[in-house]
Amino acid sequence: MKLLQRNRSPRAETSRSPLWTWPTAGGGIALVAAMLLERVRPRSGTGPAALWPGDHSSASTMLQVVATSSVTVATLAFSVTVVTLQLASQQFSPRLLRRYAHDRVLKAVLTVLLTTLVFALTTLAFMNSDEALPVVALLLASALGVASLAAVLGFLSHIVRKLRVDSMMLDVHDETGDAIRMFYPARDDPRPRSPDELDLDEARGATVYGRSSGFVRLVDVGALVACARRSDTVVRLSIRPGDLLVAGNPIATVWARDPSADPPDPYADGTAAAVDDAVRLGYERTLEQDVAFGFRQLEDIAVKAMSPGINDPVTASTAVGHMADLLVRLAGRRLGPTLHEDGDGVGRAVVPDRDLRYYLDLACGQLRRFSAGEPTVLAALLRLLRDLATAVHGDDRNAAEVRQAADLVRDTMDSSVGPADAERVHDLHRRVLAALDGRTVEAYADRSGETRSM
Repeated sequence: MKLLQRNRSPRAETSRSPLWTWPTAGGGIALVAAMLLERVRPRSGTGPAALWPGDHSSASTMLQVVATSSVTVATLAFSVTVVTLQLASQQFSPRLLRRYAHDRVLKAVLTVLLTTLVFALTTLAFMNSDEALPVVALLLASALGVASLAAVLGFLSHIVRKLRVDSMMLDVHDETGDAIRMFYPARDDPRPRSPDELDLDEARGATVYGRSSGFVRLVDVGALVACARRSDTVVRLSIRPGDLLVAGNPIATVWARDPSADPPDPYADGTAAAVDDAVRLGYERTLEQDVAFGFRQLEDIAVKAMSPGINDPVTASTAVGHMADLLVRLAGRRLGPTLHEDGDGVGRAVVPDRDLRYYLDLACGQLRRFSAGEPTVLAALLRLLRDLATAVHGDDRNAAEVRQAADLVRDTMDSSVGPADAERVHDLHRRVLAALDGRTVEAYADRSGETRSM
């Protein structure tokens, strides 16, 4: 695995082809193909001409039916998509809608439908009763009509699967897991340097302010290192992917690498503009460098499930299970700020990042407050912390964070919870503490799996 693949040329999610690209390309290809194939008109009585058994009237009727059907099924596909977006937004999370704009199945179906429509209409425009039939074009139009029907049936099956909340959570879980693997080095990886080795005098640093507003989507670390090397400075960012930046806010501090040199002027030598350009903004968060956004989506699903209108603690507990796996993965990674060096091994850019406390509060904070009266969800949160406690055993700093999170979950429990249910929550709290102490068998031992089941 390459160290912190953020050093590669960044690719924001917006660089994925938008929804209209594939259908437009398919329509253009269909137009050109129809104009070329209409020239292929075998004479009557020859073998190729016999491939189409009908006359001009039947050929025109077939093309009209194919064109009309493609429009009809395209309308159906759009209607189903709109309903899907409404359901996903209202019942799960509005932040899940972004994945439908990049859904490859939807793009493929729309491409087939538009290709069929353009090809059929273009071929129909060239129909002439005084000339031989364009047999190849007619056969291809028929095949495209059948392909359109198959594409819509496949799309309906795909949407039904996508609408399942378990599928949505699995997709978010997989994307977040990939982001963790790509952008967080292993705990025992010696290559990422710590910014603690730099002796930076805060009073001698020059502040860079942002010129635009929006969510930080990604940081081009390579560009930061390059601009710092050109000006022989050290750049420390104060923002990270996922942060909301308002124009005029500080985004970085710049120091001269030589402590005895005068403080730099980043606005005079172009460093400030280069730093600002290295921070890519957008109107919404993306997962490309923002692992926390994956947790936010899972937390949204869990919180929405606990709303009075839905009241689905099982879905909330399932979302907690996904977050538990992701937190355990994070526990095996190096979190926090990193120092990035140039080709000569000189530290040039300090990039901040989130720590385990942030992720714990993101995964547990909002949900425990919404679920104070539901012991099922509180127990799920404590199971999450038990799994994480097993992973961080021996790491005093992270163990203290897990202990504090477990105490907060226990103390959040509402007084209306019955004694038996309250004892279940207290028992799981004791199991978290046992896992932190290294008593793993005791932490997981139970009578019939009741501390693992929902």
